[in-house]
Amino acid sequence: MNTEEKLPATPARLEHMPISFFAVVMGLCGLTLAWEKAEQVMIMPFMVSPYHAAITGVVFVVLLAGYLAKYVLHREAVFKELRHPVRLSFFPAISISLLLISVVAYQFNPQISKVLWMVGAGLHLVLTLYVLSSWINHTHFEIHHMNPSWFIPVVGNIVAPLGGMQHGFIDLSWFFFSVGLVFWLVLKVIVFYRIIFHNPLPDKLLPTFFILIAPPAVGFLSYVKLTGSIDTFATILFHTALFLTLMISTQMMKFARLKFFLSWWAYSFPLAAMTVAAFVMAQVTDKDWFHVLAVALFVVLNMVLALLAARTIEAMLRNRICVDED
Repeated sequence: MNTEEKLPATPARLEHMPISFFAVVMGLCGLTLAWEKAEQVMIMPFMVSPYHAAITGVVFVVLLAGYLAKYVLHREAVFKELRHPVRLSFFPAISISLLLISVVAYQFNPQISKVLWMVGAGLHLVLTLYVLSSWINHTHFEIHHMNPSWFIPVVGNIVAPLGGMQHGFIDLSWFFFSVGLVFWLVLKVIVFYRIIFHNPLPDKLLPTFFILIAPPAVGFLSYVKLTGSIDTFATILFHTALFLTLMISTQMMKFARLKFFLSWWAYSFPLAAMTVAAFVMAQVTDKDWFHVLAVALFVVLNMVLALLAARTIEAMLRNRICVDED
């Protein structure tokens, strides 16, 4: 190993641990939920989702412990991320991870799932209000800072009904869904304005384009949970997510040329949400093309997650993650 590739001392790496690491947990949760749905719809003779659930839980605990240690030992570095126009949006990835883990945990222990949902929902509401306040009272944010990761804090509320309805939090689930849906429409307009009329996103942020898929895909899943059926509005949400998936797939050559960044994990959760949505459509409508679409997306999702895991481990071993990026 070359001298410049040797790992620095743990405290130095801890100081530069990025909050965006929690996107990994979101992606792993999405993979677990996709396997759960695939096992139901495809009637698999084996169960893989419990193993994915265990891995997801371990990764979340390790990352949370690491970031709490960063807060204790390098508090100013945490505050620096809170003031950052891009990294600020990833703090609610912690609460979204809790909401998603609560859904994953439901089949194993409903009571623990309920506690995780309540903690995640409360924390996400607090973080949503904090981020919105930061946006309103900012002194240094510019239009070029805008990118799809800004969906995470406010539009991320749309995730809450996935677990909330399982535990009987009907009114709260509608509350979170309403906030997420309305702000999705607002922020989507700003994102497309920034993309079309200003300089292209830097390479490091290009993977966040995939986040455009998540709001309508998760919105579809949440709306079906809320209403118990696939009506006209649910169909509109699904096909909007499908169109955005097709649109982004036309840019795959551009994504393939990108250097690896931790932001590559932005590919994972939106793709997983679209996969689960396709499985739900296949399960409810029993139309052949939805089954074909779901299986195709499921195969792609597993390939993408395997690639992301391999590249992340390689980057960590080569000291390319948890380094000063300023």
